[in-house]
Amino acid sequence: MSTSHEYDVVVVGAGTAGCYAAATVAREGLDVAIVERKPAEEAGHIACGDALKGADAFPESIPKSQIEGSFTNTGVDHGRFEIPQEDTVLDIPVPGELAVIDRWEYGRLIIEGAENAGADLHYDTVVQDVLQDDDGTVTGVRGKRNGDVVEFAADVVVDGAGSLSILQDKTDFSNSRFDTNVSYSQFCSAYREIVEVPEPVEWDDALVFKPTERAAGYLWYFPRTETTINAGLGFQMNEEPMKLVDDLKRDLRDRPEFEGAEVKDKLGAALPTRRPYDSAVADGFLAVGDAAGHVNPTTGGGIAGAAYAGTYAGEQAVRAIADGDVSEGSLWRYNERVMDHFGARYAGLDVYNVLSTAVDVDDLMGLLASLPGEKLAEALYSGTTSFGPTLLAKTAKDSFGYWGQILNFYKTKSLADDLMEHYARYPRRPEALDVWQEQRDALMDDIYAVTGAEPKY
Repeated sequence: MSTSHEYDVVVVGAGTAGCYAAATVAREGLDVAIVERKPAEEAGHIACGDALKGADAFPESIPKSQIEGSFTNTGVDHGRFEIPQEDTVLDIPVPGELAVIDRWEYGRLIIEGAENAGADLHYDTVVQDVLQDDDGTVTGVRGKRNGDVVEFAADVVVDGAGSLSILQDKTDFSNSRFDTNVSYSQFCSAYREIVEVPEPVEWDDALVFKPTERAAGYLWYFPRTETTINAGLGFQMNEEPMKLVDDLKRDLRDRPEFEGAEVKDKLGAALPTRRPYDSAVADGFLAVGDAAGHVNPTTGGGIAGAAYAGTYAGEQAVRAIADGDVSEGSLWRYNERVMDHFGARYAGLDVYNVLSTAVDVDDLMGLLASLPGEKLAEALYSGTTSFGPTLLAKTAKDSFGYWGQILNFYKTKSLADDLMEHYARYPRRPEALDVWQEQRDALMDDIYAVTGAEPKY
């Protein structure tokens, strides 16, 4: 049995980016569907650290008031870095509004927000293929629901299907500049548990981080409330694999505040810890959120970025359909807006992710332990000149023995700034992408040379 549906826009995946894209399109009066593989009662349940940076600003297509019911802890104002190698705890202030959320409740609320805006939801539908015409334009998707084939025809398909999306495996991008330089090694494998502890933790105002035995991985403890903790860990997939469940259990056993704790939920996932896609558009096709690398590569945080990416994709799809032109060139403005808003910054942060694969974890932790939290925060959130010679001068006594690392970080940050400046010149038309990429890749060669890291791309 086969069923067919026709929409102006079809969005695959009911995550943050997908829901915001669909809500944006629906509010403009177009017919839009969200195709979601999970049943209605499970939709919105995904693995996440639950920490939300930028909680003060969300696009209006699903306004902040719609999702505030999932904000369970808005009293978080700093990061707490535990460095057991140095028997040190480092508190670093974090600017901007932070919140820890109930991710499943948040997922339900954004789906409700998309439905309220006018989007149709199709649950229990597993997309297995992409439909394209003879010219390569994406014209819809095909999947299965309860064993039956179901097709969705659309002028534009929005891929919000998450990391390493199957839609991108199935699409022929030979006539476009869509970024296909994507490998599992650029992603992170993560696992988290929601743990209920018997007594309030003393760090319910902080996001707690702790390094694993290698620099490319860390544990986290994010307090949803003073007794409900999101505990998890992750590692770069280009590293030797970790035993995620066992490693987390081992650390939980060593923490007295978790004695007698009860695990309420457990889930794993892969997420992009890479730069945003160079281009996330093709004829009739846009990728958003995790499916386009729209995640802070140093933390895995991606909720706010995904909300804006979905909004930008929805707005560009509406314009393209109104113009009767859903070509790569007509959708290109979406790429520009992503790079202008957060893509350039994420590409710069990816430089530190590259660096982390080439440094000794004990040296890195020793360096961090030697620096006062306030001065480190100033170095991280100020201009280039604050990191390196100036920081070295301010902390010369405490950081003795790590001067070489500080100067290497200074050189790395200078190159990261150069890279962000290049992303600020992201091309305004598809035909200019090749030259822009060549120049960017030359900058990356310098970054690999300074950090000593293996090429990531």
